[in-house]
Amino acid sequence: MQLVVARIGRAHGIKGEVTVEVRTDEPELRLAPGAVLATEPASTGPLTIETGRVHSGRLLLRFEGVSDRTGAEALRNTLLIAEVDPEELPEEEDEYYDHQLMDLDVVTKDGTEVGRITEISHLPSQDLFIVERPDGSEVMIPFVESIVVEIDLEEQRAVIDPPPGLIDDRAEIVSSREEEA
Repeated sequence: MQLVVARIGRAHGIKGEVTVEVRTDEPELRLAPGAVLATEPASTGPLTIETGRVHSGRLLLRFEGVSDRTGAEALRNTLLIAEVDPEELPEEEDEYYDHQLMDLDVVTKDGTEVGRITEISHLPSQDLFIVERPDGSEVMIPFVESIVVEIDLEEQRAVIDPPPGLIDDRAEIVSSREEEA
């Protein structure tokens, strides 16, 4: 199975280094020197990581055969793709790969069907499940512990405890003025 682990950004310096937008929780494993990665577009790869270092909070990589700024700039916006065994699990107990979560049934704590996970959106602050409801509409559910209370891979379901208004239109709006009256 192939997983996108990074996107190449702009060139850094004149010796062929590039910045990368990391898209994996395990960069030390997936983006280590010696790693051979497929690319999208395929015509730019495969690429072998020669060196990696962190500079001002950004990961910088240099690839074998890319020794100048021109070569590095030609790689901009290329996706780096790692081959991963589908049976491989993340190191931490409460971590999941996207492919493990895709197509899980989403139900509330009381068993009410919400839908099926069709996409996972990785945002800076948190991840979101994009859930397709039985009627074809979509709802976004933050993948946070207070809302997603259980992931059961055996039963292929995610159990949620949504706050009012997240998956329905019955939001409870409490006004401090109403309480004073």
